Amino acid sequence: MFNDIGPLELVTLIVLAVLVFGPDKLPKVIQDVTRTIRKIRDFSESAKQDIRQELGPEFKDFEFEDLNPKTFIRKQLDNDDLGLKEIRNGFDLKKDMAEVADAVHGRDPEPATPAASAPSGGRVDMTKKPEKPAADDRPPFDMDAT
Repeated sequence: MFNDIGPLELVTLIVLAVLVFGPDKLPKVIQDVTRTIRKIRDFSESAKQDIRQELGPEFKDFEFEDLNPKTFIRKQLDNDDLGLKEIRNGFDLKKDMAEVADAVHGRDPEPATPAASAPSGGRVDMTKKPEKPAADDRPPFDMDAT
């Protein structure tokens, strides 16, 4: 819940709470807030149970987290029934981008080696490793760009 709050921010919030509510009322405020959060959680859980009961036995595996689009898409893409893993691993974007770059710069395409085209684990390495230019090579100069 508080994963994005740092220690300095937490100390600032505590000092601000003591200044606003005072040291006498602060414990009562904390109890009221925790009680309210607990009631909201209980209400949410009872609403989820009511919805599951109303949906019936055919939706017994239904999870409310699946309604989040990110979770739904991730779950569908990891589904082996569709064969999407093979399709996703079949794309070699690094090789395709190298071919496009070679065509743009007018270079001859480099022969593909089996080790370079199929990295371990079926993952494609998308990091661009800069080539070290020779000492006498100058970068291209474009008159139209200046």
